[in-house]
Amino acid sequence: MASNLEIYILVNKVLLMPRFIYLLLVVLLLHNDAGATKIYIPMDAEGQTNHLKAYGVAYAALMANIPIDWLLNYKGGSFGLDYAESMERLCKLRGVSYEVISDAQYGGILTEIADPDFNGDVIKLEKAPKIAVYTPPNKEPWDDAVTLVLTYAEIPFEKVYDDEVLKDDLHKYDWLHLHHEDFTGQYGKFWAGYHNTEWFQNDQRTLEAIAVKHGYKKVSQLKLAVSKKIRDFVAGGGYMFAMCSAPDSYDIALAAEGVDICDVPFDGDGMDPQAQQKLDFTKCFAFKDFRISTSAVEYAKSNIDATNYRHMPMADDYFTLFTFSAKFDPVPTMLCQDHTTTIKGFMGQTTAFRNDVLKTSVLVMGECKPAGEARYIHGEFGKGTWSFYGGHDPEDYQHMIGDPPTDLNLHPNSPGYRLILNNVLFPAAKKKPRKT
Repeated sequence: MASNLEIYILVNKVLLMPRFIYLLLVVLLLHNDAGATKIYIPMDAEGQTNHLKAYGVAYAALMANIPIDWLLNYKGGSFGLDYAESMERLCKLRGVSYEVISDAQYGGILTEIADPDFNGDVIKLEKAPKIAVYTPPNKEPWDDAVTLVLTYAEIPFEKVYDDEVLKDDLHKYDWLHLHHEDFTGQYGKFWAGYHNTEWFQNDQRTLEAIAVKHGYKKVSQLKLAVSKKIRDFVAGGGYMFAMCSAPDSYDIALAAEGVDICDVPFDGDGMDPQAQQKLDFTKCFAFKDFRISTSAVEYAKSNIDATNYRHMPMADDYFTLFTFSAKFDPVPTMLCQDHTTTIKGFMGQTTAFRNDVLKTSVLVMGECKPAGEARYIHGEFGKGTWSFYGGHDPEDYQHMIGDPPTDLNLHPNSPGYRLILNNVLFPAAKKKPRKT
């Protein structure tokens, strides 16, 4: 601390300055104190005009080496970052609502969040995760909600498929999405209704050719090898996200290692009559004690999926996000950031996950309680994590083959799509493992 003598000398020096220099210093000090030095991006329902593109702005900032504060549970999970003209310009260009505020104003926000009575936290995002989407090369982006929303939000990603996975290319990425793939080798159980269609026959020929290329006699063997590579990616610290038919077919494939669960139309020979008894549920990420479908003509792979068990009218089909303690459970809190806790339901090859086949280690983050089903679940495996999200397209209740793509320009504030983008940013966060 300065002595009284030092303060006296400093004051006299200031008073002896030429008047114009003195006024200049006052202006500069005032400007520095009240200057607009932060960009604040609100994510509540009232404050944000385009929630989905806001994630793209946050990702762009990370790519430009500008750290992001994710303000958990503060006005819908808002973002804060140091002011940069390029970022302000990007917000304007993409139609994202923002405010330019002073350090003092931003400090007030942080103080409010730090209050022990406020269920919020500040998570620092520092590095843009490298994103891969496991998807067939002959699929269009609108066939998959994740590639659709990544494209709309202008978040870059790379496509990978069986060749890249089997070459051990997954180590290049931080985050992997599984397209609505059938990892059991049963072609989505579409055979009964679509085996005479050109698209089904093309898909079958393509997969059989890939299997032969890698030395496998059956597509189911190829997909098991791919599933195990993905398992190793997660165990090594990767982040895996899956929707629609990928979550249940992935776990079924792991449980059925060494067991033929495919009937004649799928691999040319009958399934093992003892297949059900030979399943090893310890190999699964999320599910246990499920029963596989033994009929080639049934449009289901197991009883994991709740589609055939639910009696939920479209008008009543909603699921609820759980509220977690941000200061103690930051991981599920991040994954559930939204401007509402009630999300309208949507169907898919796998619509939801029946509660009675979930492992006790699974964290349910969203559920439709009246139907007894989980819609959004999460867990850890090795050093990494996985998230499974039921349904096909959050803004298309029952997407059918041949339906036109969803236009996200009509749904820029989709709470269902926000859950996908939470997962995209998740690997960028400095976080601690969830306490159990």
